[in-house]
Amino acid sequence: MDDEDLRARAIALYDRFTHGAQDRRAFMADMTKLAGSAAAAQMLVATIAADPAAAALIAEDDKRVDAKMVHWSGAGGHKLFGYMAIPRKHRKKPVAVLVVHENRGLQTYTKDVARRLAVAGFVGVALDFLAPVGGTPKDEDEARRMIGALDLAAATADGVATIDWLAANKLLNGKVGTVGFCWGGAMANRLAVAAGPKLQAAVAFYGPPPPPVEAGKVKAALMLHYAGTDDRVNAGAAPWVAALQAAHADVRRFDYPGTQHAFHNDTSAARYDAAAASLAWDRTIAFFREKLA
Repeated sequence: MDDEDLRARAIALYDRFTHGAQDRRAFMADMTKLAGSAAAAQMLVATIAADPAAAALIAEDDKRVDAKMVHWSGAGGHKLFGYMAIPRKHRKKPVAVLVVHENRGLQTYTKDVARRLAVAGFVGVALDFLAPVGGTPKDEDEARRMIGALDLAAATADGVATIDWLAANKLLNGKVGTVGFCWGGAMANRLAVAAGPKLQAAVAFYGPPPPPVEAGKVKAALMLHYAGTDDRVNAGAAPWVAALQAAHADVRRFDYPGTQHAFHNDTSAARYDAAAASLAWDRTIAFFREKLA
């Protein structure tokens, strides 16, 4: 088994662990068997798992951005909170884009994505979807457990409430987009279904789709990015896109051959693909500028 095969198998084990019911003890036992030793297994996992200490593309103190935690009300009147990044210089009312995090909750990478949007001229707002249960914990395994326990209907309603809040903000131009990654990609699809005409554009990075029968409810323009080796997510891509096309939705699908799930996340060294991430991001920004101007 060469290094590339070892890496691919390790990523597959990690994907099963982070998107299934396997506990960390069983996962590490499988990884140790694959790597040949516990030490080698730990090193492999360190290259795959997101590193919150990794350098941000847009630093927290970047002079082009004002960023802070903000609060607003959820669907039932409960308190929501998240991270807002605002461009310091803009000629007219900026457009808001809701950033939806992965299944690890609101992390440094998610906040960095919000700042990247701000540098591109948008207001990036990263809602912590775990806000109703106290917010994202430091332990990522616990965060994944909490995400898995969320009532998806309630979480989607909180996303729609956030879209409403952004659309009503008089300092913004009234149009709203969303971009999500992994669990957030699935939520971006769900929000396109649930928000109707309130949402003008949605971008899903490697996000599992809703049932194809829901496609007729989508009013937003959709851009869908898929990782080439992500069989788990890609299995539902074709039926979802076909249903959207049959419903005459504005949908654009892009596939990135040879890439892994989470290829845009630059804090995950083994899965990050710089070329694909850059291309997908450029397409995303151009899409938002086209649909939200």
